[in-house]
Amino acid sequence: MNTTGSNATAIPRLGHYTIDTSRSSIAFTSRHFFNLLPVHGTFGIRAGTVEVAEPLSESSVRVEVDAGSISSGNEQRDAAVRSAKFLDTDRRPLFTFVSERVDTTTVSGTLTACGVERPVSLSIVRSEVAEETFTVRATARIDRTDFGITAARAMAGRVLDLTLEATCVRR
Repeated sequence: MNTTGSNATAIPRLGHYTIDTSRSSIAFTSRHFFNLLPVHGTFGIRAGTVEVAEPLSESSVRVEVDAGSISSGNEQRDAAVRSAKFLDTDRRPLFTFVSERVDTTTVSGTLTACGVERPVSLSIVRSEVAEETFTVRATARIDRTDFGITAARAMAGRVLDLTLEATCVRR
């Protein structure tokens, strides 16, 4: 296995990959209660594909995240976040990310959440490459108000730090 850190990135074999949703997730951290208390949680990845091409800039990534899968360890908070006041997961059950630019350190693209599209860049912090799989860890910071989520300004954190951990299997 070829493991790399932030100074070097292992590039997987060319081809089409599917994200293994059972081994992949998105973790988040934020703050609540006037930014005093930390909140940690996860979202589940519903589906995703990665096309590794030559040159690398021709590669593409598409990820679907189940918005209703939020899990912070507090059912009352999770239910509130799923409600129309925040994510409105009954009407908009998915977040999607579609890449526009891929290189060895960054995947930039468009995140669609709550019906709003915004540019987001994922910083690749680690990759591990094996013969038919690769795992990547990438981070991003998003501002929920950029996506029209403005409820509970003082009680709910404005910024979410995301860490994507995705295992991709060659098809």
